[in-house]
Amino acid sequence: MKEDYEDFKEGLKTTSLFGGVQIFKIFISIINAKFVALLLGPTGMGISGLLGSTTGLIGAATNLGLSTSAVRDVSQSYAAGDKYHFSRTVSIFRRLVWGTGLLGLLVCLVLSPFWSNLTFGNYDYTLAFAFLSITFLLGQISSGQGVVLQGTRNFKMMAKSGIIGSVLGLFTGIPLFYIWGNEGIVPAMLLSSITGLLLTTYYARKVKTDKVDLSPKEVLREGKTMLSLGFFISVQSFLNILCAYLVRIYIGRSGSIEDVGLYNSGFNVINTYVGMVFTAMATEYFPRLSSYGNDEKKFVNAINQQMELSFLLLSPLIAAFLVLGELAIIILYSTKFLGATFMIAFGVFGIFLKAPGWCLGFAFLAKGDSKLFFINELCVEIYFLLFNILFFHLWGLNGLGLSFMVNYLLYYIQCTIVCHKRYNYNIDISVLHFFAPQFLISLIILLIVILLPSTYKYTIGFPLVALSTYLSYRELQRRFNVTAYIRSKMNIFHK
Repeated sequence: MKEDYEDFKEGLKTTSLFGGVQIFKIFISIINAKFVALLLGPTGMGISGLLGSTTGLIGAATNLGLSTSAVRDVSQSYAAGDKYHFSRTVSIFRRLVWGTGLLGLLVCLVLSPFWSNLTFGNYDYTLAFAFLSITFLLGQISSGQGVVLQGTRNFKMMAKSGIIGSVLGLFTGIPLFYIWGNEGIVPAMLLSSITGLLLTTYYARKVKTDKVDLSPKEVLREGKTMLSLGFFISVQSFLNILCAYLVRIYIGRSGSIEDVGLYNSGFNVINTYVGMVFTAMATEYFPRLSSYGNDEKKFVNAINQQMELSFLLLSPLIAAFLVLGELAIIILYSTKFLGATFMIAFGVFGIFLKAPGWCLGFAFLAKGDSKLFFINELCVEIYFLLFNILFFHLWGLNGLGLSFMVNYLLYYIQCTIVCHKRYNYNIDISVLHFFAPQFLISLIILLIVILLPSTYKYTIGFPLVALSTYLSYRELQRRFNVTAYIRSKMNIFHK
């Protein structure tokens, strides 16, 4: 692997930036959840959750995955340095966004009685879905503006938009809930969409583009690549939601509703508090990898460097969560959820196996191989469904954590084989040097958590967490002067 770590440094800076944004958003969401629970109660939270899940399903079916697929086209045209080509790409994308946004609006508005009856078993929420239909257009336009910022690597603007949006959502939603109670849920969702659009539009306008006249035929013809890849992303997203739904149905019928609750809460912890690192990394990684789509050496090197960065950032977090997982469950939920402890432990450890497959999975999107991406992800959904059902049948909730590990091990093997044949990808030996010691440390902690009393978990676990943190810090310091970078950021507060 080349010794030039400029991309590694940029990836680390952006990940730290968006990692901070994710932590801030989680903090805001916790505060918001507490106020919603107090002001609306369980019924109001249930209504809000059902409205959100239904609109999410409609969005997955109608947005055609453009907010993901278009990042590749925008980043490549921007990297090429041709302003006219870049402006043309952005103009095509924005027209497509309007089209899919209007599609979502119409599907929600025209079928609002159907969605009300499907979701709540009555037609009392027909008007609510009719009003929420506008959020599909506003949300799609807003996500489109975000793609322009991401594709041009204006990450600081994205971060500012995300932070301000979270704060505004908190301070506008709570007064509505206080004044109108459950009746304020829909206005709060509408207001959140409006403020999100205003913020992204404000920042996206700072990216200068030329006005380009395009006919509808030109938009469809030249936007074919975005639509094709986006369509498969949209279908894959829908299948992912469907498979997760079927797993929950099976758990509820073969086990109990309590098992479903433990499963949901457990993987919510994993995806939110550990998975935030993936969210932060994806913001910078995807457009960077896309910009190297025509350079095989840089493309492969970018994947390997991202694996290095993933292991270095995630390893201490995984080790710490294994030691403190039980405490985290009590703080975030209550002692009633401790039945999910081992399932969460297996799932958190499985992040080690998810990380390399996650890095490779972006290769299909970056190359624009829409059909290959879909086939690859379809295989994942099939064995995700089968292994979850089988392992729950054999080992209950703990089996779901084991299934998570097995699924991502198979996914990594599958992606490695396909990327090797398709893109001539080979893992660099240095990646394994980072992976092996960190994997061993967390494996020891996992075994202690499962097999030994809690006292050993803390007396042996904390020194191992410290060792994992030291190993990651040492490697980060060698590639990028982390200490100097942190000091430079802290000096801002002293000026």
